[in-house]
Amino acid sequence: MGFAIFLLLLTVLGAGAAAAWVPVAQGSRWLKPLLAFSGAYLFTLTVTHILPEALQLLPEQPTRVGYWVLAGFFGQLLLEVLSQGVEHGHVHHEPAHGAHAGVSRVPFLLLAALVVHSFLEGSILVHTPEVGQISQNFYAIVVGVALHHVPAAFALATLLRLRLGSFRRVWPGLLVFALASPVGIVFSNYVVLSKLLSSGLYASLLGLVAGNFLHVSTTILFETSPEHRLNWPKLGATLAGLLLALAVA
Repeated sequence: MGFAIFLLLLTVLGAGAAAAWVPVAQGSRWLKPLLAFSGAYLFTLTVTHILPEALQLLPEQPTRVGYWVLAGFFGQLLLEVLSQGVEHGHVHHEPAHGAHAGVSRVPFLLLAALVVHSFLEGSILVHTPEVGQISQNFYAIVVGVALHHVPAAFALATLLRLRLGSFRRVWPGLLVFALASPVGIVFSNYVVLSKLLSSGLYASLLGLVAGNFLHVSTTILFETSPEHRLNWPKLGATLAGLLLALAVA
């Protein structure tokens, strides 16, 4: 559990720090294969593990899981209106002008959307034998979330630096984003664990996050090849993500 929290913190803070010295144009070149890899990994893990686990936990109410999947899918669509696609490595910006121009333009709604998204991802990381298969693949999902956070953290740090005019001002927002998933882990494992396991809420939560992952991963995979042409690096990264998820799950 402690290692998972450390990995998620390190991933976000490390990727965010990289934005201080990696140019945006250069970063986008290596982000695209990573996005394809993480998108394929998340999609495969969702289909082969998270959704089946949710259905197994509610065998008599499979449609309830389906409703939560839909809620997660379309809920993520609404979150992305606020986050502006930062989860996919997008950076939409207008550089700040003047010493105090950026102060009034801190994207609080964008940051809040990312925090909700990240908190939900962390909340399904319950590590207990009572849950079943989820504990056996706990770290497989941790890796998926961490991979997904790399481009998001890089994009967020880049956007905040451009809006606020100073990389020192980036760290508070980046730290809030970094803490969201670990807080979700602690909340589910130590605050509401008994209620999650006894009421069927955990299956619903799995469905919600599965819908979230389906939206994010499919959007990533579609966006990495908008021209619908064969791109060998992206294809290789996609196949690598698919095979790794199959291997660990």
